[in-house]
Amino acid sequence: MPDATSPRKPLSPGGATVPPLALGSWNTWDRMEFDDAVQLIHRAVELDAGFFDVAYYNMGPHAENSRTDILFGEAFQASGVDRAAVVLCGKLWLWDWPNQGFRGQIEESLERAGLDRFDTLVVGDYLDAPDMPRLVADVNALLADGLVDSWGINNWRIADTRAALAEADTQGLIGPSFAQLKYGIARRAMAEGDAYGPLFADGTLALQASDVFEGGILATGRMPQRKIGADVGGIRERILAVYPEVARVAGEFGVTPAALGIAFCLANPATATVLFGASRVAQLEENHAALALARDHGAEVRVALADCRVDHAVRPDGTW
Repeated sequence: MPDATSPRKPLSPGGATVPPLALGSWNTWDRMEFDDAVQLIHRAVELDAGFFDVAYYNMGPHAENSRTDILFGEAFQASGVDRAAVVLCGKLWLWDWPNQGFRGQIEESLERAGLDRFDTLVVGDYLDAPDMPRLVADVNALLADGLVDSWGINNWRIADTRAALAEADTQGLIGPSFAQLKYGIARRAMAEGDAYGPLFADGTLALQASDVFEGGILATGRMPQRKIGADVGGIRERILAVYPEVARVAGEFGVTPAALGIAFCLANPATATVLFGASRVAQLEENHAALALARDHGAEVRVALADCRVDHAVRPDGTW
């Protein structure tokens, strides 16, 4: 059920509103006992975090997490949670597309998770710009068949995002409605700069903030030992250096550094939902404090963290 501490926003123009907190699947479900996963799903719905990323990792650099969708699906079925009470987001990969088509990917993902449809999906990042007319048409074929309702992009170069929007308009089809971007206290250029900023400001796209903790650095002050997302611009050493200030500000507001990072993102009007990982109920409950903090002190949070940005020199146009 919606939580009164944070108003929901739509992830697509005219679409249904979504929970402000979203739970990722990479390095999460495979780190939990089954009963703990079931409990986490229940608690997420109670805390308006019932937005679940159900990406399957059968290819590319994340293939070591190849069972996450299966583990989530088993836990979700056991939870007995009403399907209508959650938002489920799939993912399409471009690593071997179009050799491995989008339909095959999504049908396999749904089967593995024991689901019949996704509410939305994200088209992943890439090395080389994809064939945009074909990509837009292929995604829309999934929408037309009711396998998904909307779609977004993940860390695309802004020129390609604009090309997808233009191509959808030309074909009379549905374009991406949100952008899942690396965004947080220390890394702001893509989401707040001249590239994506105008598309958020005019309502063309909504923002799904991801990699908010920089692989855990801004939540713990430690460089993670496990594999984490790409470090665009090579700035994570500088990000680590601002952690003490982040921790100090979090203490002033009476929350954890992780909750502070989520609140920072939610205080941006463009943000519809923040994607993060949680493998314990207590962790999710601590992060939930971000909702009230963003609601009551969002502007103050952003002012207090103004000097923690470290990506000024990184190109803001989404290029790598």
